[in-house]
Amino acid sequence: MCPSKVADGEERGWIVPIGGAEDKEANPKVLKRFVDLCGGEDARIAVIPTASRLVETGIQYERLFPELGAARVDILDFDTRRDASESNRLDIIEAATGVFFTGGNQLRLSTLLGGTPVAKLIRLMNARGVTVGGTSAGASILSEHMIAFGSEGASPRASSVRLAPGLGLTNRFIIDQHFRQRDRLGRLTAALGYNPFPVGIGLDEDTAAFIGPDNTVEVEGSGAITVVDAAGMSFSSMSEIGQNDAVCMLGLSVHILTAGATFNLHTRKASAGTLSHRKD
Repeated sequence: MCPSKVADGEERGWIVPIGGAEDKEANPKVLKRFVDLCGGEDARIAVIPTASRLVETGIQYERLFPELGAARVDILDFDTRRDASESNRLDIIEAATGVFFTGGNQLRLSTLLGGTPVAKLIRLMNARGVTVGGTSAGASILSEHMIAFGSEGASPRASSVRLAPGLGLTNRFIIDQHFRQRDRLGRLTAALGYNPFPVGIGLDEDTAAFIGPDNTVEVEGSGAITVVDAAGMSFSSMSEIGQNDAVCMLGLSVHILTAGATFNLHTRKASAGTLSHRKD
């Protein structure tokens, strides 16, 4: 699931993974910024609630996005892989200025949409400038490598995580969500033990990584993002241990970023961003 190539003279669209349980009523600034990036009052958002089996999941965003300024919202559920080849559904997605995946079960998304015309179309659209986001399971699916499931706990173990192919918008990061609330540091670092190339991004609830065309992560929301960078890893015991043994990993870099801070996925440099300009 390689990312689609960005044509000369064009920019990739924003990628917006959200850690789940985003504020939808009192202060929905994460979702408001997503709508603004999709075009604001001209936004036409295709919502894909396939990860959830609850009928009300799509209806909730169908109501919410217009309240935040979007011009139109189309709900597109997929119950079978054949649905993902229907021309009328593809036409609706192609007309969208933004695509949003709801929460639920990321394996339901990958098994129903992986390798289909819908998945290919969304990759192509993002490569030509359309914003694509998702919350919880909908955040996990966005990258090339996806955490399918795993166990809680701070210590990485070989059995802590199971990986599966994601949508493939980018191969630069791997996402975990509900991060602090569900104690998922162990499974994110275990994922990097298997594949040290991507940057690990752990998203707290009501917190999003707004990833721009220049591969800069901008943090928005009330929680934090834990960035785990394995580029400098000098040793991993992953290949030498049993499934239930703790993994020894040396040379990891960890950054805790809150709203206003940034991380560049290309240079792998973190910045306090607007936080550094705040006064006591």
